[in-house]
Amino acid sequence: MIRGDRLVVMVLLVATATGCSRLGLGDGPSRSPQPQPQSFEPLPAAPTAPVTQGALQPLPPLPGQPTDPNAPPPVAGAPGVPPVTPPPTKVASAAGGGAAIGRTDLLGSWKVTSSSDNCQLSASLTSWAGGYRASSRGCTSPDLQKISAWVVQGNQVILKGADGSTAATLSNAGPERFSGTTSSNQPVALSR
Repeated sequence: MIRGDRLVVMVLLVATATGCSRLGLGDGPSRSPQPQPQSFEPLPAAPTAPVTQGALQPLPPLPGQPTDPNAPPPVAGAPGVPPVTPPPTKVASAAGGGAAIGRTDLLGSWKVTSSSDNCQLSASLTSWAGGYRASSRGCTSPDLQKISAWVVQGNQVILKGADGSTAATLSNAGPERFSGTTSSNQPVALSR
């Protein structure tokens, strides 16, 4: 039996030593691998080319797909898009009076005065559905709030909503001034 006692003592010593080394209490090397620092070779420099800039062409609509009324118009020169000829700088005066209006006459920021509003309008030559881009700020009138485009027709400026509806119709009322009515027949004036 002495032999059995020795075997039990030996098993207990081995178990104790193994347990202590797993807990990091032993003097021997740890069994968990230590992370080794890695070194990488530097990559070769990438060749550089001049950066170019240009407008992206829109994707053509899929057959049968409805078009988004808020989407900008297609870019002239894109495949499947007919070329656009810009309107003349000055538009001839239409019968019925009023000074000729050029497309550059409306550019910039305007003070909008209406029966219920004192707000602002900004007009640019950025192409937009139905004309050029426009936006109002601080207007409470539903007609003036929906402005998103403008177009010159004859001797009038038509302010349009994103859905293509007319928000207001204005005529030249002198230097830096336009006046007319909203689609709900409220008087409106633009001035600088």
